[in-house]
Amino acid sequence: MYLRRICIAVLMVVTAACSGQSDTNIDGTPLPDIDPALLRGSAKAAFGAERVGSQQSPAPYGSYAKGCAAGSVQLAETGPTWQAMRLSRNRNWGNPELVDFIQKLSRKAAQQPGWNGIYVGDMSQPRGGPMLTGHASHQIGLDADIWMLPAANLNLSVAERENISSISTRRANGAYTNGSWTRAHHEIIKAAAQDSRTARIFVFPGAKVQMCKDEKGDRSWLRKVRPWYGHHYHFHVRLACPKGARGCVDQTPPPAGDGCADAQEWVNNILNPPPPNPNAPKPKPRRELTVADLPQQCSGVLSSR
Repeated sequence: MYLRRICIAVLMVVTAACSGQSDTNIDGTPLPDIDPALLRGSAKAAFGAERVGSQQSPAPYGSYAKGCAAGSVQLAETGPTWQAMRLSRNRNWGNPELVDFIQKLSRKAAQQPGWNGIYVGDMSQPRGGPMLTGHASHQIGLDADIWMLPAANLNLSVAERENISSISTRRANGAYTNGSWTRAHHEIIKAAAQDSRTARIFVFPGAKVQMCKDEKGDRSWLRKVRPWYGHHYHFHVRLACPKGARGCVDQTPPPAGDGCADAQEWVNNILNPPPPNPNAPKPKPRRELTVADLPQQCSGVLSSR
């Protein structure tokens, strides 16, 4: 059964390559083609071939970058205050808590000037697990990317959602925000951070520093906003493991405090990069994960019908 699904995933990649079709990044640029030979026997091929969630109770298994998701539900492609993007990826799935979170955040966003809601990028695959392209995380149904592009139009066609680009909100390689960054971005990220289910929000360093400068009220929510590479076309929300989810592995909580000094250090290193360490070990190539590398429950997630 696994072999058949892996073959389907490989066939999907080959078909797309032969037809000239290509997935696109959030900025509209095409993703590179995948060598089908690299997919054989991999967990990303097995999970990437699944088109619907498993017939199980909702449960995240493992960690954000090494796990799977049982009983995931699909975010509707279009709602009153959101649209799911890049529908061909079939990554608008997640734990019910994540779907509820997105819907709640979208209603908050719709209250901001120029925003009628949010554009939702990658969540998880129907059964989580490693993805065919892109993220190392997003594997247990608790991660979601929210586009920086204000969702003024919630009537985008399927084709438009495949080709439209988000907007970059960074300047100077992420040291500062640019003119596309607005107070609305601040307020939407703040609303996401203030949800008790949120564990972390990843955004480029300059945005965190700008929010630190602009926030005049309760600053406790800033602790959850963490600087990270990229994340200027979207911000990434990560929920904590739901209560009672015994197979779910939470990330270590962020350090105490608002994290503003840490973000400023990131910015300083962007503006004045430290010299490279000549003794730093060379990064080792990553081995593709297999299903056997994932938590034991993931085999059951794949076989559930």
